Amino acid sequence: TISNIIGVDACIEPTFQNLFVKSNLSGEFTVVNEHLVRDLKKLGLWDEVMVADLKYFDGSLAKIDRVPADIRRLYATAFEIEPKWLIECAARRQKWIDQAQSLNIYMAGASGKTLDETYKLAWQRGLKTTYYLRTLGATHAEKSTTRTGQLNAVPTGEGVGAALPAAEGKVCTLKPGDAGYVECEACQ
Repeated sequence: TISNIIGVDACIEPTFQNLFVKSNLSGEFTVVNEHLVRDLKKLGLWDEVMVADLKYFDGSLAKIDRVPADIRRLYATAFEIEPKWLIECAARRQKWIDQAQSLNIYMAGASGKTLDETYKLAWQRGLKTTYYLRTLGATHAEKSTTRTGQLNAVPTGEGVGAALPAAEGKVCTLKPGDAGYVECEACQ
């Protein structure tokens, strides 16, 4: 979205993940929380191992012990924040919103009781609507590096840390009037 291009959030929700891959018509690209990168650089913690850790932990700092607790709290992802706090914040905004807000509810593990309590709280606080319920999958594939089988190991081998070669000339070959030009995000 344009929000990714200009470095802002598209909504009022907490950050989905601090590092993730986004897909659109132009392909896939990596989104990194620039504010987190800035703060980790100040602390001397932004390095290849940190990038590998963020990938391993799905963009979450919660289990990366070398990151100070205050930074982990500040950059908690949407699934690490209790849904009741999202609802409480939305309830306070609601007063100033003419129609309604599209509030996504994020739950790491959703039981029937938790769902019931969450949606009752939204109703009690006067929210006009909620949007999606976002949950994490029940299972995740085992994650490890391919060579060492260990986490927190800086990868070795060809191409590590090497920059991609710069594209020569215009990346997209579409021209005004070509089919697909209007939809091509690279041309805009």
